[in-house]
Amino acid sequence: MKTVLGLALVLTHVATVALSGPLTETRFQQISETVFGPVIEAHDIPGMAIGVTHGGETYIYTYGVAVRETSQPVTSDTLFELGSVSKLFNVALAGLAEARGHLSLEHPVSDWIPGVEGSAFDTITLYDLAAHANGGLPLQVPGQIRSAQDLTQWLAKWKSEDDPRRIRSYSNLSIGLLGMITGAAFGSDYETALEQELLAELGLKSTYLTVPEAAMPRYAFGYHRFGGNPVRAKLGFLDAEAYGVKSSVTDMVRFLEAHLGTRSTTADVQAALLRTREARYDTAHFAQAMIWEGYPWPVSAEQLTAGNSREMALAPQTMTRKDAPVDGPLFFNKTGATSGFGAYVAMVPGKDIGVVVLANRNYPNPVRSAATLQLILEIVGAE
Repeated sequence: MKTVLGLALVLTHVATVALSGPLTETRFQQISETVFGPVIEAHDIPGMAIGVTHGGETYIYTYGVAVRETSQPVTSDTLFELGSVSKLFNVALAGLAEARGHLSLEHPVSDWIPGVEGSAFDTITLYDLAAHANGGLPLQVPGQIRSAQDLTQWLAKWKSEDDPRRIRSYSNLSIGLLGMITGAAFGSDYETALEQELLAELGLKSTYLTVPEAAMPRYAFGYHRFGGNPVRAKLGFLDAEAYGVKSSVTDMVRFLEAHLGTRSTTADVQAALLRTREARYDTAHFAQAMIWEGYPWPVSAEQLTAGNSREMALAPQTMTRKDAPVDGPLFFNKTGATSGFGAYVAMVPGKDIGVVVLANRNYPNPVRSAATLQLILEIVGAE
């Protein structure tokens, strides 16, 4: 019932907000409160942080508490679990490895995992792992896989349901495998490579897989969608690569600024980020890039609801190889969640705008996408 109510409230505001005028800090705060206030109320969200980069300017809105038990407020430095938004860092690192000549995303997985030659992984490329073009790999890492040796044995026996390029199967195993390979390409493990090669280059000093002791006071608690008890994610084998990143709204805005080109980065980092937005496949609802999902701009809340549905995450979907690059401006997005957190990022490079919404409650994806779209429309329509 809350899902329906929350989405209905957002869609109502799509038609009625009408906060006109140039974007100032005051207007941004008003728009954020007007658009997301009903969402926060409908879904009992303890705390939220919204960050926007637009025209080279940064705007941040914070609400509520990071820790209910102590009434610790959310700030621009509060750390939230990103869930599957973490995958965007994974593919950016893979793109950087390619840009530096450590690997090719066009090469098959079997080039990197000895013992799986002669399997479906002679066909599935590293790019395909990032695009979920994997022929039906499971959503979660199977319970019997607890080490690299277990993984190799499982992969060698696995059979694809079809031509991998015809089946999109959203898979933490797929992206976890890519992260493991990328770490090896840098001559280290995934966490070390991520920190030293990508996060350091981007200047992200509040983004972690393992939150250091000094930063723990800034780490919010999530509140479980069923029962509301405080929770934080516990990570198993390959989970860090798929959904283990914790970050602040400030750092996430910087990440989007790097994507949009308003934050100075090296040529190889810029090439890596651009590579992740290269969409080679079409689904029923969006163009599939390296984790990023692209929709022609302008996009409707209904289109985003369909593309961010549970079915797209939980069930294999038919997809086709694209004949040509997407023509025209695109809206890119990615959702993420753990048991107690909900994250959403979106950007429209053609409008020079990026948005991140972080919350310590896992609330429905259609509500996140509809509210964020309305926020973007209010901002770009105010010029």
